[in-house]
Amino acid sequence: MITRELAVALRDAGLVWHPADGDRFQLDLPEEIELEAEADVFTVSAMTIEARQTPSGTDLAFNGTTEWALDAVTLADAVWLPREDQLRDLLRGTFRRLVRVTDAFLVEIELAGETLRFEHPDPSEAYGRALLELVSRSR
Repeated sequence: MITRELAVALRDAGLVWHPADGDRFQLDLPEEIELEAEADVFTVSAMTIEARQTPSGTDLAFNGTTEWALDAVTLADAVWLPREDQLRDLLRGTFRRLVRVTDAFLVEIELAGETLRFEHPDPSEAYGRALLELVSRSR
């Protein structure tokens, strides 16, 4: 799983999240709202947390099964933690390969004829770093 810091960097760089069943996220609430659950990882699921379209955008609705009282949060108050397969899919045609190197994984992408490599012990983090480069360059 990618780090929260990388997930925030991806969001801040412009990565858009369209919540679907199985997606993981953490809360990112304003500082004046202090919740212990902010560090918890939640999973979108029709049974517990569902994405609801509202006139003002998308809300993540907690369906009464969580340990603390929270009805819903806006998408802006959540940090998406994309899975490895989602990160790879988001790289689209730029993705060239994932290889195992000594104590790490190497993700290789191609942007405008340039080959870029991103290495990390966690393959998700390597994919995420490659995606951050792609998203940042496309802005």
